Amino acid sequence: MALSGKKVFMTGGAGFIGTSLARRLVDENEIVILDNLHRDSLTGTELAEHPNLRLVQGDVLDLPLVRELTEPATHVVHMAAIAGVDKVLESRVRTMRVNLIGTYNVLEAAAEADGIERLVDFSTSEVFGTHAYKVEETHVTTQGSVGEARWTYAVSKLAGEYLAHSYFDEFGLPAVSVRPFNVYGPGQVGSGAIHHFTVRALAGEELVIHGDGAQIRAWCYVDDVVEALLAILERDEAVGQVFNVGNPRSVVTVFDLAARICRLAGSESEIVFRPLHYTDVEMRIPNVDKALKLLDWEPRIDLDEGLARTIGWYRERRPVQSLAPSA
Repeated sequence: MALSGKKVFMTGGAGFIGTSLARRLVDENEIVILDNLHRDSLTGTELAEHPNLRLVQGDVLDLPLVRELTEPATHVVHMAAIAGVDKVLESRVRTMRVNLIGTYNVLEAAAEADGIERLVDFSTSEVFGTHAYKVEETHVTTQGSVGEARWTYAVSKLAGEYLAHSYFDEFGLPAVSVRPFNVYGPGQVGSGAIHHFTVRALAGEELVIHGDGAQIRAWCYVDDVVEALLAILERDEAVGQVFNVGNPRSVVTVFDLAARICRLAGSESEIVFRPLHYTDVEMRIPNVDKALKLLDWEPRIDLDEGLARTIGWYRERRPVQSLAPSA
């Protein structure tokens, strides 16, 4: 049973996952999106013209604006963040400001508002550190040493989880945290590996891997992620919980991922290797039994099917796609 007749406020909602979620909700609900359009999957789509959707260009650090947009909402999905290794390394201070203060602003506004039925806080699988094999939500989180720039993002997101849970415990705010594991699919923008590999494979360009390509990832198709979010928004069992959202069956090395994309795209692009210039995650595979037990959710789209759909989307739009930075 999908949400109906609700008012959903989404921060960072013009991004890849937010746009995919809004598309599922917009016919039966009012959607308000706050976004600075840094990563914009929404503008230029049919969704942007939908009468039930309102886009407000602004910043999650603007507390009065966040309060104004949160007040009439029944559901809040907080996705606005500085993310991606390149962006995090570019400014660790801005990463911490946006991810910490922005999350505080959203939680504070939601706690002050009347009628909030659910708040979903986006965290990250990076909270599990460099080696995450079949990790469960209750497993110990691990960050690198202070001074390693990459972990700025994970620490800021983990702090957001603690903050969201504190608002649940102390004020009864019906908050839920989600930890997405390597989401991909049609509509993705930015500098992710699948975006980079697909765009370059279709253009006949080199596919660049940083490191030896032995890094292991579990990839989750965006439609599966949206189904998990819909369940979290609807089911009371989700309140006060944290959920891994990923696909433990779609596990490959980064090199195998690049090779698969070349094969599925019919590309003869060369795969090349470059030195790694940042601390990387060696293994990232979730356990999603909790989501199955409490939400009756499990991923259904396997990797080759998801990649084929994604490649098809990029192929249709290839003339207007620009090459992404190397993954």
